[in-house]
Amino acid sequence: MKTLLVEDKAYIRKGLRNLLKSITSDIEVIGECASVKEAVVVANACKPELIFLDINLTDGNAFEFLEQTEHLNFKVIFITAYEEYALKALKSGAVDYILKPVDIEELEAALNKVKHLSVTDQKEQIKTAKAVWHNDSSKLVLSLHDSFQVIDLNQLLYCESDKGYTTFYCDNGKKYLVSKTLKEYEEQLTKSNFVRPHQSYIVNLNYIDKYEKSGTIYLENGKKIPVSSRKKDHFVSVFLNWNKP
Repeated sequence: MKTLLVEDKAYIRKGLRNLLKSITSDIEVIGECASVKEAVVVANACKPELIFLDINLTDGNAFEFLEQTEHLNFKVIFITAYEEYALKALKSGAVDYILKPVDIEELEAALNKVKHLSVTDQKEQIKTAKAVWHNDSSKLVLSLHDSFQVIDLNQLLYCESDKGYTTFYCDNGKKYLVSKTLKEYEEQLTKSNFVRPHQSYIVNLNYIDKYEKSGTIYLENGKKIPVSSRKKDHFVSVFLNWNKP
C-alpha cells in the first residue's frame, strides 16, 4: 500500500515511519510532507493509496489539502493532537484518526479499519467531518503548558505574537500564552470577525472603538494596536466593509 506521511513535525514522521515498519510489511512509505502545498504536489505526482494526514499543518489544515486533491483516490488516517474541535469533527464523521503521541495499538486498529473501508465510503465520512469542522468555529482550544483551555471567540479581544509565542487576551482580563505562532490560528480567526493588521497582532473587529488613519487601532479597553504599512490597505478594506452587530 503506497503511503504518504503528511505531518509538519519531523520527529513524528520518523516515529510513525518506524512504527509502521515494525508492525506491517504491507505499507510502503513513498514520501513525507510538512505542508499543504507540498503534500498536494507530492500526492498528484505519486498517487498514494493511503495518507496519514495531520489536521493542522504549517500553511493550512487537512481539509484544505483534501479539497485540492478531490480527484485522487486514496484512503486517509488523520493525525491530531488532542483538540476538542478536531476530535468532534472526526468522531462525527466516524473517520479514522490517531492521537499524538502515536500509540502502536491505536495505529494497528486504524490500519485494520481503513483497509476494509472503500475510498467512496470514506469520502462520505470526511464530508460529514468537514461540515462539523467548519460549523464549529465559535470556540478555540489552546494547548497550554499543563492543560487545554477552551476560549469563546466572542470574548477574545486580540492576539499578540512574540518570538514564536502567542498571547491571547480576553475581555474578562484573562490572558493565555501558547508556544505557537499567529499563523497557526489565522485561518480560523479571520473567518470569525478577526483581522490581522500587523505581523504581530490579530484583532477582534467587534472590540474596535476607532481607527486613526495614521495607522493605529484603538480597542474599547484603550489598547492601541499598530497597523503596518504593508497590511494597511487590506485592514481598511475589511474594516470599512464590516457591519458591527
